[in-house]
Amino acid sequence: MSSDHSFGAGSSMAADSHRRRLPLICALASLIGIIAAFAAYGLYSLITLASNAVFYHQWSLEHRDAAHHTLGLWVLVVPAMGGLLVGLMAKYGSPKIRGHGIPEAMEAVLFNRSRIAPRVALLKPFSVAVAIGTGGPFGAEGPIIQTGGALGSILGQLLQLTASERKSLLAAGAAAGMAATFSTPVAAVVLAIELLLFEYKARSFIPLVIASVLATAARFVIMGRQPMFTIGAVDFSVPSGLPWYALLGILAGFLAVGFSRALYWIEDQFERLPFDEMWWPVLGGLGLGVIAYYVPRVLGVGYGTISDILNARLALGLLAVILVAKALALLVSLGSGTSGGLLAPLFTVGAALGGLFAGVVNHLWPAAALSPNACALVAMAAVFGSAARAPFTFIIFGFELTRDYNSILPLMLVVAVAHGVTIFFMRHSIMTEKLARRGLKVHQDYEVDVLQQISVGQVMEPNPVIVPGHMTVAEIARRIADGDQQITRRQAMLVTDGDGLLAGILTRGDLVKAFERDASGSMTALEAGTAHPQVAYEDEPLSWVLPRMLHHKCGRLPVVDRGHPGKIRGYLGRAAIIEARLHRLAEDHVCDPGWLKTTLRTNPR
Repeated sequence: MSSDHSFGAGSSMAADSHRRRLPLICALASLIGIIAAFAAYGLYSLITLASNAVFYHQWSLEHRDAAHHTLGLWVLVVPAMGGLLVGLMAKYGSPKIRGHGIPEAMEAVLFNRSRIAPRVALLKPFSVAVAIGTGGPFGAEGPIIQTGGALGSILGQLLQLTASERKSLLAAGAAAGMAATFSTPVAAVVLAIELLLFEYKARSFIPLVIASVLATAARFVIMGRQPMFTIGAVDFSVPSGLPWYALLGILAGFLAVGFSRALYWIEDQFERLPFDEMWWPVLGGLGLGVIAYYVPRVLGVGYGTISDILNARLALGLLAVILVAKALALLVSLGSGTSGGLLAPLFTVGAALGGLFAGVVNHLWPAAALSPNACALVAMAAVFGSAARAPFTFIIFGFELTRDYNSILPLMLVVAVAHGVTIFFMRHSIMTEKLARRGLKVHQDYEVDVLQQISVGQVMEPNPVIVPGHMTVAEIARRIADGDQQITRRQAMLVTDGDGLLAGILTRGDLVKAFERDASGSMTALEAGTAHPQVAYEDEPLSWVLPRMLHHKCGRLPVVDRGHPGKIRGYLGRAAIIEARLHRLAEDHVCDPGWLKTTLRTNPR
């Protein structure tokens, strides 16, 4: 007897193929990591050139904070001019340049087979340079992550690669972009896993690490070893400050929830405007200009402001102003559909919250002695980590910024508490809400497929219905009519040859067709059924068997001995697979009685 096992070993063969091609993917990831570092440097250079030209009328790569401009009233219209340019690029170039970058990369991975159009990869950096260079209160990090991902995607499209391999390269480019920006290679790898891959597999993890390491090394060569934010010595007050950190986590979580809801509410208001969306960024730019006229620190990326907050250089009143003004400026401008990242501005808002919290607590309860630096750092990580639902990334990010192990406990507590708040009050993250509004479902939980954990042997019917191949369909029909439980308990019967080995499978539908062809029922079970059917083995996971069923359009499989393929061991039907999955899913919802409840029931007073 022969049997087509192309899908039986399909998953195993696929795994072998991934292992053989892994060196190629790693080599491509190495190239992407280096290119992404140069792309990050190029984008920051473009932003600096644009900002210096607009705010200081100088063509220079020397970094100067837009907050110190001397434009006067002209600052009211400069962001609007940038918004017009971005609107034109979106209308006549690609609408995908709108937004903050990471949701677009997520969409490419999850719903577009990891394909990003080259036009987007080219236009996105220029649109961001225009938006930030004219005062936009955005970060370049999300667009850099998207651009790095686009590089990986385009390279994957140039070569003959699978969608999974393109996904690995896209994620490697995204990780490289973040690593090249902040010099935080570990957090960059985890970010790609938490926000793009939603899996932990060697085929993607190894290229991620290689790209991140090489991007960081290239950053050292291109931009130097200095960190993005310089932080002095920090006293994290562990363990005495942990209760205060828990309270800060709650506040950070509510800030993330409020900001996320406000952002999408403002987007909804812009979508109701009666004129073309090309003009929306102009209106958002005008709103930004008004805010920037009174609070210049909202202009631009704001790394200088973040450093000032992390080093406790700002008064409480100014922290409160920055917290409110930066959030409003970001909401109005990004909600209008322009191009720019969320990471840096939410860092600013989060750090301001942390610094303000420490100042207020220390004023009301001097014995708390909270460090404004420490609170600013952990709140900065918590606000974005909880809003984006990437908590592990930003726990590691905060640690990599300080390189101080004492930061671990506060970071873990604050980020986890904030994450819990957002999980409770937000159905989607700030990243996935945009996709959900387009009808796209993003599942951000990490779990092994239930069907990979259950073997055929665990759910098969060990005593299948077996009929000899020479039995006629008339005899089988008579036994069914007589209510023979041996025949009627299953929808299909396994057919054996003279030696008792598997020869075929016969379903109820086959019986009906046999009588349609020959009303006398003289056909044998083997003639009426399917000879040499697809089979399953006891040690196979259900995740291997189900694709075989779908491919061959069969709802039932004989289970045979792997060493003796004709020896019947059982029977597997679709219902058994569904029941197994439902049983595992019930573990999340059905509570066991518990010892205490059982004891109270058996020993009542």
